[in-house]
Amino acid sequence: MLLSSVFGPYAQDDEFGSRSINPMELYHNQVTREQGSFSLRMFHRSWGLMMIQRNISAPCTLLDFPTLDDFRRELTSSEYDIVGISGIIPNFGKVREMCRQVRRLSPNSIIVVGGHVAAIPGLDSLIDADYIVRGEGIAWMRRYLGEDSEAPIAHPEIVSGFGFRILGMRVPDSKCDTAATIIPSVGCPLGCNFCTTSSFFGGKGKSIHFYESGDQLFEVMQQMEGALGVSSFFMMDENFLLNRPRAMQLLARMKAAGKSWALYVFSSVNAIRKYSMEDLVQLGVSWIWVGLESPNSSYAKLKNSDTRALAAELRQHGIKILGSTIVGLEHHTPQNIHEEIEYAVSHGTDFHQFMLYTPVPGTPLYAQMQQEGRMLDDVDLADIHGQFKFNYKHAAISRDESKVFLDWAFRHDFERNGPSLFRICETTFQGWKRYHNDPDRRVRRRFAQEARKLRTTYNAALWAMEKRLRTTNPPVSKRIRELRREIEHAFGTFTRAIRLVVGPVLLWTSKREDKRLANGVTYEPETFVERRNWIADKLRHTADVVTMHPRGIEQPLTNLAAARVAVSSLSEVTSGD
Repeated sequence: MLLSSVFGPYAQDDEFGSRSINPMELYHNQVTREQGSFSLRMFHRSWGLMMIQRNISAPCTLLDFPTLDDFRRELTSSEYDIVGISGIIPNFGKVREMCRQVRRLSPNSIIVVGGHVAAIPGLDSLIDADYIVRGEGIAWMRRYLGEDSEAPIAHPEIVSGFGFRILGMRVPDSKCDTAATIIPSVGCPLGCNFCTTSSFFGGKGKSIHFYESGDQLFEVMQQMEGALGVSSFFMMDENFLLNRPRAMQLLARMKAAGKSWALYVFSSVNAIRKYSMEDLVQLGVSWIWVGLESPNSSYAKLKNSDTRALAAELRQHGIKILGSTIVGLEHHTPQNIHEEIEYAVSHGTDFHQFMLYTPVPGTPLYAQMQQEGRMLDDVDLADIHGQFKFNYKHAAISRDESKVFLDWAFRHDFERNGPSLFRICETTFQGWKRYHNDPDRRVRRRFAQEARKLRTTYNAALWAMEKRLRTTNPPVSKRIRELRREIEHAFGTFTRAIRLVVGPVLLWTSKREDKRLANGVTYEPETFVERRNWIADKLRHTADVVTMHPRGIEQPLTNLAAARVAVSSLSEVTSGD
């Protein structure tokens, strides 16, 4: 069996549906896209395909982020009985082309297409595939192969991100400095009308649990800790804190074993309110992605909640927040949209995602808009991703205006609150100040670990950001300066010395990066080829199948010699404060 994500490159405009505005980078695509060289740049693997490969017994190759040539080469390297292709709706053109290539190069293969692209109405008549899988894929593939679809889920070893880049610096991939991804469940029972994930996995009131209990989660997390050497975990669950009994059972196991784990979670406001701050800190919650839709919206998850006070309280306890706000809700107009965006920005979260209110095939919102005759017929599927323009007729805002307001939301957040990297440092330091002398050893150890980079590279990054923004955004530059001075006072001479050496390097690389971005430089993920249960002699052209790296990606700037070159090229005097 061959499982493949759609082919790249991704951050360009082409005939297969790639868009320069829609790169294969979650943060730079949807969160920090207006922050220039300050934007967090990283890639994430195709976790769903990794889960399927780990939970079937058939010999299986996983091809992640291939080029079209890579995909063609792999099709001819072995006699594949099944080729599985996964994509999202904007990937429709690529999925169609990949099906065409399978028919041409491996005509005896069964083609299975899954992922959110399967929600496109009439997809079976638009692409040449044998099966289109809507919903959870592990059980479907097990049934198709004649295996036990109810067997326990084995979790693959997933490093949450790779190819990290900030301030123009390519940071070496390190398992110790990143999180392991854990997928406890799929779907969200809250069922917001625009939510593709909720709709894809059953809709309102439904979700599929891979790990029902905190005991099960603990065992998986402990396994990942041993295999990957990690102490932090990205819990890929649409509303992790909603299941309080599971979370509290996990906490009990963490306490019993003395685990100082950090958790990065998704949650709704009403679920967060089920916990005290002590609960969240003890559980190791370090980062929460939370919906912050308009206070004038009708979503029950925000009912009777002062979300600004909650965001401030969480940050005071060292819990970083990624707020998510919808632009273009039904009650939005050109007259009130700036006020609504200003309200979102006033939360002062560490990150802020803005997405257009988008009727995506398969969602209740799409069905409603179709019934009301408000869907636009001439919108390319490649442009239905919430980061470009409306794909429907809004009552008060035009399609072109939707992009203007969306772009302004990102810019306004950046101008008001500063780079997300600065905000992360601010929240982390608040947490360290509050808890570095906590009586619980687990809590002390976690906050010491999270503050480790404040003592070194993050403080140097603060200096570089302070200098870069000194003339373009003096209020934010002043806030960064005040935080940096407080950090250096707390951590002493070593932290200041690191800033004197590394700060100028980051200042230079960030300036260089902004020039490169202005000239159209983009970044692509490397290609992964992974085989499981594989019989070596089945492969026809072993030498042609390798793990490939994209052209144009720089190697990490890690050695002191390179740093000295960067420092020597600076014109700015960096001595003193």
